[in-house]
Amino acid sequence: MNSGIDQTHTLDERAVALTNLSTIGTALVIAPHPDDESLGCGGTITQLRDQGYAVHVAFVSDGTMSHPNSKAYPAERLRDLRESEAREALRMLHVDPDACTFLRYRDRQVPMDGTPGFTEAATCMAALIDRVKPSTLFVPWRRDPHPDHRASWQLVQEALRQTTTQPRVLEYLIWLWELGTSSDMPGPDEVKVWTVPINTVMEQRNQAIAAHRSQVTRLIDDDPTAFYLSPDLLLHFDHPRELFLESTTTP
Repeated sequence: MNSGIDQTHTLDERAVALTNLSTIGTALVIAPHPDDESLGCGGTITQLRDQGYAVHVAFVSDGTMSHPNSKAYPAERLRDLRESEAREALRMLHVDPDACTFLRYRDRQVPMDGTPGFTEAATCMAALIDRVKPSTLFVPWRRDPHPDHRASWQLVQEALRQTTTQPRVLEYLIWLWELGTSSDMPGPDEVKVWTVPINTVMEQRNQAIAAHRSQVTRLIDDDPTAFYLSPDLLLHFDHPRELFLESTTTP
């Protein structure tokens, strides 16, 4: 078993309950791909909306590398499908389907620090943050083992250096559970670990995950290289809580 998977269980042991969602308030969720919003913080999103807090979701990449060789769903059609699925997932999470932004960077090509287009992408992100003015930003964990997730975190960090809006930042976990190594794990003094109970909204959260049909079913069946969220992978999210990491150090 991957050592990173073993060590993620220690995060639950470190976690402090976050039950007063007013300390989160209005939120902007940065999702590297359509489905990350539901997997990483869908239950928290639902509860924020049910308490009247505005939530906006920014989808960073177009998600088109999930089925790169499909003839039935070439990139543009797959992008449109995934955006439609994302809006349906948001509806399940009680988010207005128009309360979202699709940045449409190519899947697995989201600009990283030091690569072409990074500064321009960060400026775009900063403009979005200034427009939404969230109390809290949800972003992928800085060392989540996927290049688009790390790039999204880097874009947010640079964007925050450009904005007058300075929200709280909570980092959520996606691939750390499945692919993480010891070097990807948060250090003991690096972050505070929060746990948000989601037992009362598990059904809505699960419906939102299921809305991403191209990712959890064989809806697209003509690409043998396709990526799917397998039942084994989804087991990592089958817990009545969501974990968030909040930095205790300067990134």
